[in-house]
Amino acid sequence: MKKTLFIGAMSALFFIQCDKKNDSFSIQQGMVGNLSKDIQIRQVDSLFADDSIVKLSRERNALGTQGEVEIYEKGGTKLLLLSPDDEYNPNSLISNIQVFDNRYKTAKGLHKGSTFKDVKANYTILNIETTINAVVVFIEDSDIFITIDKSQLPENLRYDPSANIEASQIPDDATFKYFMIGWDNDN
Repeated sequence: MKKTLFIGAMSALFFIQCDKKNDSFSIQQGMVGNLSKDIQIRQVDSLFADDSIVKLSRERNALGTQGEVEIYEKGGTKLLLLSPDDEYNPNSLISNIQVFDNRYKTAKGLHKGSTFKDVKANYTILNIETTINAVVVFIEDSDIFITIDKSQLPENLRYDPSANIEASQIPDDATFKYFMIGWDNDN
């Protein structure tokens, strides 16, 4: 009886650990893997202790992590670029995350390698903003926003920075230039 309980407990623990491993690449509201919108930039060292952290701060003698950082797996795969609210404050919260690795996915399967068709099929588009070289697509009820290079748009839309671009004008096979998560930390 005791042996059966022990095996059952170990099995449950194993499945919980496997589930946590998969969560390290999950994108949810207010969460990206192990990061939450309440994490300070100085805490990144402990969250990504098994990965390589490249500090991009211009501050030469900074104590601890501050400013933008890139996260790489030990094998060299670039995972994320983290940007804090205040580049010079190690207690600053992370405000933007650029995702580079396709393993980071939403519950509906959206990731860096997805296409605009995947966005239209699974999400409601809140707004589309036009810049000089790209369009930025904001998703309703989500922290995610994506950037699509204008070179993927029809010729008549590429050169007008003031054009109002509709979702129907963006080709289904358009890929993402940037896959971003933005957190408003003005709580």
